[in-house]
Amino acid sequence: MKSYKRLFLWGLIIVMTALALVLAGATYWAARMAVTMDGPTADYIVEPGKSPRQIAMTMRQAGVHIQPDLFVLLARLSGRDKLLQAGAYEAEQGDTPWRLLERMANGDMTQVSLTFPEGWTYAQMREALRARTDVRQTLDDTSDQELLTRLGSDAPSPEGLFYPDTYMFSPGTSDFDILRRAAKAGAQELAQAWADRDPDLPLKTPYDALILASIIEKETGHGGDRRKVAGVFINRLRIGMALQTDPTVIYGMGEAYTGRLRRKDLKKDTPWNTYTRPGLPPTPIANPGKAALLAAVHPAHNDYLYFVSRGDGTSQFSSNLAAHNRAVRKYILKRN
Repeated sequence: MKSYKRLFLWGLIIVMTALALVLAGATYWAARMAVTMDGPTADYIVEPGKSPRQIAMTMRQAGVHIQPDLFVLLARLSGRDKLLQAGAYEAEQGDTPWRLLERMANGDMTQVSLTFPEGWTYAQMREALRARTDVRQTLDDTSDQELLTRLGSDAPSPEGLFYPDTYMFSPGTSDFDILRRAAKAGAQELAQAWADRDPDLPLKTPYDALILASIIEKETGHGGDRRKVAGVFINRLRIGMALQTDPTVIYGMGEAYTGRLRRKDLKKDTPWNTYTRPGLPPTPIANPGKAALLAAVHPAHNDYLYFVSRGDGTSQFSSNLAAHNRAVRKYILKRN
């Protein structure tokens, strides 16, 4: 009787071993067969905390026809079920279940980019973020003050805090995470510029430099004129002369500005009207780039107090009002 039991157990072991070998072989073969797809590529997002089965269902919804049971078995047998990383991925024709699994275990995510140009306002950055379907929207009901608190900033406004650059990110990244990166980069650039500033500038804080840099950014895009423009504003600040710069007036007008600045607009007082109020405005008026930041802390040394656009992107600089009026007649009024 004992011999029959022993034979039965051995037979059972042999059968189970054979079945395991068959299953392992079938899994190995299936893991290396290309999955069928609805198109040449498919993008999908793995959310944090998702199980292998849930991930497989996400891939199927994206057009990657992987078998969930196979993916779960493959993940568990290989020990990669605990290594799968959240993020955005791309499947392509010819991918096998094993290749898809390895990609997620290694965190080989797809990357996209978003560019914030120099001189954009915070409102323009937010609009660009809202327009991107690959950015997770989390800030729609967040006030400016709440955003500043989350960023750990004591600035009175988000304006000017975000460094203009191209940012790479995985689809599904939140709008806040992108802005946080831009704010960190902006803080680093400002800190470095302020640390290397010229001595005896009439700027009391790094924030003053940021405000001035934003005005320079909006006043000129011509590299050769930036430090000269900065020099004009620094000279005016030193003698207590109003900055009288149109971009600050336009910023203060908000949506009331329709593309044309009139004489009465220059006389209408707002916190940003540098015709009616002395000194720097209370906040930046845009997000300045590195060149404008450097110009603000390394202005040209000259006696210029005025400048006017020549119409070709460059400016004509003058040391006195009479010379400035002649330049206005020549370049603005087109009179010799």
